[in-house]
Amino acid sequence: MKTFPREGVVAAARQWLGTPYVHQAAAKGQGTDCLGLVRGLYAELLGAEPEAPPPYTPDWNETRADEEPLLAAARRHLVARQGPVLPGQVLIFRVLPTGPAKHCGIASDRDRFIHAYAGRAVIESPLSRWWRERLAGVFDFPGAD
Repeated sequence: MKTFPREGVVAAARQWLGTPYVHQAAAKGQGTDCLGLVRGLYAELLGAEPEAPPPYTPDWNETRADEEPLLAAARRHLVARQGPVLPGQVLIFRVLPTGPAKHCGIASDRDRFIHAYAGRAVIESPLSRWWRERLAGVFDFPGAD
């Protein structure tokens, strides 16, 4: 298996900064959403996306938490982790407590993360208490060291 340093994941994610937000896109510099950022990095780091995502809505106000397609896909293709957040990890968030996990990003250090901000672009934000309380899963890309 190909291995790469966590810092390499962060450096690759930072190359996406400023990419405009485009729902269901995954093109660095052209357009992406939060999942597209993770999909694009997966392809850059590992050579290809493992599967095409099904259609999904940009709406965080969904209340059905009985279906978790984002977390299920992460469990199939990433490595679940426990413990403190480390640079380069994929962070998955449940914005509404009763809804499915619908947002994701890349930890850039223990207190910041990179994500596609709806209506704007890929940005680096504080991993504030608000975001930490909504963490639904923490994952590594296969091969991250």
